[in-house]
Amino acid sequence: MTFTKIPQLSICALLISTALVSGCSTNPATGEQSFTAFMDAKDEIKIGAEEHPKMLEAFGGTYDDRALAAYVNAIGQRMVAKSELPDLKFQFFVLNDDTVNAFALPGGYVYISRGLVALAEDEAELAGVIGHEIGHVTARHSAQRYSSAMATNIGLTAVGILGSVLGAPSGLGNLASFGAQAALQSYSRSQELEADKLGVRYMTQLGYDPSALGDFFSKLDAHTTIHAKKAGQSADKFNIMQTHPRTSDRINQAKILAKTETPPDARRDRQPFLSQINGLLFGKDPKEGFMKGDTFIHPTLGFKFDYPSGFKVNNGKTQVEATDDKGTTIIFDMESPKVATGMPDLTSYISNQWGPQLKIKPEEVAQLTINGLPAATARAAVNTNKGPHELRMLAIRAARDRLYRFIFLTTTEATDKMSVALRRTTYSFNLLKPGEADGFQPPRIRIKTVKPGESEASIAAQMPFDNYNDDWFRALNLNAISGGLATGEKVKVVAN
Repeated sequence: MTFTKIPQLSICALLISTALVSGCSTNPATGEQSFTAFMDAKDEIKIGAEEHPKMLEAFGGTYDDRALAAYVNAIGQRMVAKSELPDLKFQFFVLNDDTVNAFALPGGYVYISRGLVALAEDEAELAGVIGHEIGHVTARHSAQRYSSAMATNIGLTAVGILGSVLGAPSGLGNLASFGAQAALQSYSRSQELEADKLGVRYMTQLGYDPSALGDFFSKLDAHTTIHAKKAGQSADKFNIMQTHPRTSDRINQAKILAKTETPPDARRDRQPFLSQINGLLFGKDPKEGFMKGDTFIHPTLGFKFDYPSGFKVNNGKTQVEATDDKGTTIIFDMESPKVATGMPDLTSYISNQWGPQLKIKPEEVAQLTINGLPAATARAAVNTNKGPHELRMLAIRAARDRLYRFIFLTTTEATDKMSVALRRTTYSFNLLKPGEADGFQPPRIRIKTVKPGESEASIAAQMPFDNYNDDWFRALNLNAISGGLATGEKVKVVAN
């Protein structure tokens, strides 16, 4: 959902003859007039405080590394001191999220994912991203977007000034919820460019090399390409930095700013940064479950099961989804403890609670026992946007308040061929024995010094990404390898 760019000066000019004239304010970051009638500075602080806990919950909480948190906060606070709002109480958080992401809430709440920290190559790149987020706050972009949306709702679209704003709030009571919504939706093109300019302003005032921002965008390109290749799609369908569309305009502007804004003796601070991230968790937090070969293991909940060979597995926030090249999909998730506790009868659960829209009759539900655990299954024919499929539902009770669920979706052509493989997955589900997952070591960023005779290929071959080892090594070390890999150079690798 993208908010249409709104010409602020035109709005303010129009409102001179209306009661909303007081809504036009001077932007503290740019000095230009902005329309912020429906969200003042106190509202921004209130919204940030109310939405902050929700953000932490949605993105896995903060990453458990006090030294890294202090490091990011120190960079952020130094940049805030150079900003137009040095007295606003900014707070900076490293999220326990493996995606490459950063965003800010109004009121000074700034979030950087550990996935983004891992992708960056020096302190200047990290500072560029942090400065960009500070810029969104100091320029009051959320206040502008909310106020423009509200103005649209009260009828200014009748004169064609504001254009169409999808999903605009319907009343002032929605102001708080808009805070989180706005943080996770794309800003307009001009707001992104403005935040980049402000980020560069804060960087250069601290002596950082502003070309670092463009370098980070290049890493985003490389990262996007990896995920696109893994999914068998073109890179333009992926947006790895989810809340910030990275466009060619932003890259070009970053290069121009780097030429005109670079301070004397500009610094990148690569070594302090690499020392800080040595040991940083890479990829999914193992507490959310992890793959070991074809086996999915969840040490926190205490279970495991096997996927058929060749499936691509995506471990999401609420479910694990796996697909193969024949159109088969396996979706695994967990029913809420409250519902699970109130559903002792698995037959009734499948027919009435889980899949009532499939109109499965109780007599069509088959009872099973899987490694000593009660289970039930049923099938249904369904039509999807890819044609007719067979859907099989499987519910397994592991405890009074724990119901685990599988959905197996196959094309009519592949149903018989996949029957044995999917039955093996079904009967592979089992509870972990004490200590069974203790030997697993999750992948982490490690800092390696290049030895004589080592090459990009030989170092990359030691990483755990199989066919994508070379791609990952280049994405993580674009700066270090740009002029060729030198003996004694420090590079990032991923190792268990």
